[in-house]
Amino acid sequence: MAKTKEIFVCEQCGNESLQWQGICPSCGSADTLKRMTIGRGSRTNAERRPLAAGSDRPKRLADVTEASEPRIATGLEELDRVLGGGLVLGSVTLLGGDPGIGKSTMLLQAGDALSRATSTLYVTGEESLRQVSLRARRLEVVSDTLQLLAETNVETIIGHAEQSGARVLVIDSIQTMFVNDVDSSPGSASQVREAAAALVRFAKSSGVSVLIIGHVTKEGVIAGPRILEHMVDTVLYFESDAGSRFRLVRAVKNRFGAANEVGVFAMTEGGLREVKNPSAIFLSQHPQPVPGSAVMVAREGSRPMLIEVQSLTDEAQGMNPRRVAVGLEANRLALLLAVLHRHGGVSTAGRDVFLNVVGGVRISETAADLPAVLASVSSVRDLPLAPRLVCFGELGLAGEVRPVPYGEERLREAAKHGFQRAIVPEANKPRREIDGLEVIGVERLDEALRNAF
Repeated sequence: MAKTKEIFVCEQCGNESLQWQGICPSCGSADTLKRMTIGRGSRTNAERRPLAAGSDRPKRLADVTEASEPRIATGLEELDRVLGGGLVLGSVTLLGGDPGIGKSTMLLQAGDALSRATSTLYVTGEESLRQVSLRARRLEVVSDTLQLLAETNVETIIGHAEQSGARVLVIDSIQTMFVNDVDSSPGSASQVREAAAALVRFAKSSGVSVLIIGHVTKEGVIAGPRILEHMVDTVLYFESDAGSRFRLVRAVKNRFGAANEVGVFAMTEGGLREVKNPSAIFLSQHPQPVPGSAVMVAREGSRPMLIEVQSLTDEAQGMNPRRVAVGLEANRLALLLAVLHRHGGVSTAGRDVFLNVVGGVRISETAADLPAVLASVSSVRDLPLAPRLVCFGELGLAGEVRPVPYGEERLREAAKHGFQRAIVPEANKPRREIDGLEVIGVERLDEALRNAF
């Protein structure tokens, strides 16, 4: 039996310590050191293999030739968009999300399409092969080329992948996998870390693309040590509001494409279906203009999307007025209301303010500042904004309206959907007119308020 030793590993940064400490000496995080038991015996063949072919000696950067290998289409255009154009051979992709949100469904559908282009092995550690087959029939996945395996031992999985000649390997999920040299149960920090490390080494040395499903904690981050996300090439997260049938897949890390790229899906009885025109689902179809509603053009990754921002103001029901924001940072809302009072002359004192971004989208860019303020003013005055109006822009503390990136691209997206008027920062006003769209450039908040109604 191989000898073992105990170490303590920080879940945030992966730093190793020989004894437990309340604060990580590397990153300063409190109560993040977790006990790990590792083997000190002989290492596995997977650990002996080089990280990549031909990496046994240093090379000059100019001497490293780029292989002209095309990306593999996953069969889901929205997923390909998030990945940066398709699946890169030898890459490791980690997909996380809440239970039941559609992680296994997506990778089973993608695995079906990938198996028609290249040899694909789908490994399940949570279900039996019969259960996977029943789910595949419900999703109308009846491919005779997709290989299935029910196994949780990483060394055995790598052996089957090499024997079958698989070029794509799907792992469902990393929390059920284990390696022989680690003396702890599957799902522990040590097993998750070592299992992922073995799969990464296998992917880089053999050129096999690995897709890994990861469970998330109640805080919404992938369970296990934080170093897991640093080890892989791409990290994707599912986002969705409770009860919503729409799913957003966001790339929070991507070595082969743009980070923060978003793909939109709808969950149906037959599985995940792509949403080709996301702007249509994020815009409410009001029969006539209503107070408290403003439309903005947000940029998610490389895609501009029209999104409705709604605001509701009402008399405060307690001593302290409430400031509630869904889809926007709450502290940002309080800041914007202060700017509105100081430089726009509109007070929300004694009023509760509720802000909502339609469709469950989370907006992190500052282009939502102007729409949020205009929607709040519309609600306070009980007066709808001008019809077919779109707006975007950042607000400064001095009341100035600051420009945002890709202004002309946002305006063209608005014109394509039939909007006729736009209020934008003066610096974002295009040099050439856009057909069918009147663009009003403003430099101050009070100018925007005068032109919005």
